[in-house]
Amino acid sequence: MITIQNLAIQFGKRVLYKDVNLKFTPGNIYGIIGANGAGKSTLLKAISGELEANKGTIELGPGERLSVLEQDHFKYDSYTVINTVLMGHQPLWENMQERDALYSKGEMTEEEGNRAAELEEKFAEMDGWNAESDAAQLLSGLGIKEDKHYQMMSELSNNEKVRVMMAKALFGNPDNLLLDEPTNDLDLDTVQWLEEYLSNVEHTVLVVSHDRHFLDAVSTQTVDIDFGKVTMFAGNYSFWYESSQLALRQAQNQKAKAEEKRKELEEFIRRFSANVAKSKQTTSRKKMLEKLTVEEIQPSTRKYPGIIFQMEREPGNQILEVENLRAVEEDGTVLFDNVSFNIEKGQKTVFLSHNPKAMTALFEIINGNREADGGTFKWGVTITTAYLPLDNTSFFQNDLNMVDWLSQFGTGNEVMMKGFLGRMLFKQEEVEKKVKVLSGGEKMRCMIARMQLKNANCLILDTPTNHLDLESIQAFNNNLITFKGNILFASHDHEFINTVADRIIELTPKGTIDKLMTYDDYIYDDQIKEQKARMYEGS
Repeated sequence: MITIQNLAIQFGKRVLYKDVNLKFTPGNIYGIIGANGAGKSTLLKAISGELEANKGTIELGPGERLSVLEQDHFKYDSYTVINTVLMGHQPLWENMQERDALYSKGEMTEEEGNRAAELEEKFAEMDGWNAESDAAQLLSGLGIKEDKHYQMMSELSNNEKVRVMMAKALFGNPDNLLLDEPTNDLDLDTVQWLEEYLSNVEHTVLVVSHDRHFLDAVSTQTVDIDFGKVTMFAGNYSFWYESSQLALRQAQNQKAKAEEKRKELEEFIRRFSANVAKSKQTTSRKKMLEKLTVEEIQPSTRKYPGIIFQMEREPGNQILEVENLRAVEEDGTVLFDNVSFNIEKGQKTVFLSHNPKAMTALFEIINGNREADGGTFKWGVTITTAYLPLDNTSFFQNDLNMVDWLSQFGTGNEVMMKGFLGRMLFKQEEVEKKVKVLSGGEKMRCMIARMQLKNANCLILDTPTNHLDLESIQAFNNNLITFKGNILFASHDHEFINTVADRIIELTPKGTIDKLMTYDDYIYDDQIKEQKARMYEGS
């Protein structure tokens, strides 16, 4: 349990929030949402003690342990993978270190022998004898193979380190768990594993995430940081988004009578309560929704970018033909082989693979930026493309301001370019900034503006939600659903895939799995699971 009383945090004259009074109780998972800069991560840092609040108190239940998902991936480079995970339970780790030091002496004094006996008793109480096997089980669930469990952390890739840090945070069944962007750098299968793991956690969990499906799947309650306040309410992210949008439409509809608005809001609450997903969280969430009052539903101060893709030309029937395409890494790793498919008009296709480099290689090949190691591809003569690459670094290595930078990619005057940047929520004074100093999120918004200039009838998107906040992801997602052209994309965002894609193509070292279905249908199909196991066998 975590109890917050009269909390206030500010930086200089800027007040993030004040008079925060909240109680986070065991058995609940709290999704923390808010615009960029609202103070989501700051709240977690205050709870963990990393940051000192200006006012107020934060207390854990008596004798409770707090665990945090750490962001420093180099901190444990001098330790083995398994020991890094064991350090997640600090009392157990300190016990193990002291025991090892005593036993390494050979002969012990009477006092040391008594101390060793005390440590053995506490070690057993903390289930120390099963510690390594429990740690190994967590690592395997997160995709770290057994042959790496006793390697040094410094030998792992960054993606692997992320998974080890997650295992460290989860290890030892902590009473309170703080997770800041836990799905970053995790593939879709591992995110699904984490969702299932957290659904069985009976302690107190606070989560900050830009992954809407993940928030919806695990959250029992939502904590919204807005209006300079921190407010807890029933429901998950989708409930918050739909209710805030409904409240905003009502606020803009001056003609509707107060009684009509109330009935609409009450019906919304009833409908959402009836449609709560069948999961561990269902009962508690439904009860909370039934208690929710109409007055608690308010429009948000969030602003959503205007992401609008339009086609200048209607595409013909021939979109893209790919035959026997092959891509191999410099070290000989086969990313994909024998890949053949024909994209039909209007299809929105997501590409999947256990190796994310496979999708990037495919997109780079069909965009002419990389030579294939075999096979051919052919675009239809009517097709125009707009490409959002995974790595946009090369686009921003210059001294241009945002207006001049965007002008390189389309015809139009300065006012028009400022208009496109304005759609992406860049303010008048911001568009004169040099592009080389932009943040990851700002660069991504510039790249999306660049794509909109092209008026293409086929969009190619390599992990488009990277660096974007929830508002930008939601706006992006909404427009792709209604886009009339073709979309070829890769993503780690479950909701993004499930609402946009009508075709799934998985790239494997032994060919493709190609299905016309939704992503949810794809991942839960037992026959497809067996087919995937065969296609990846030995890789």
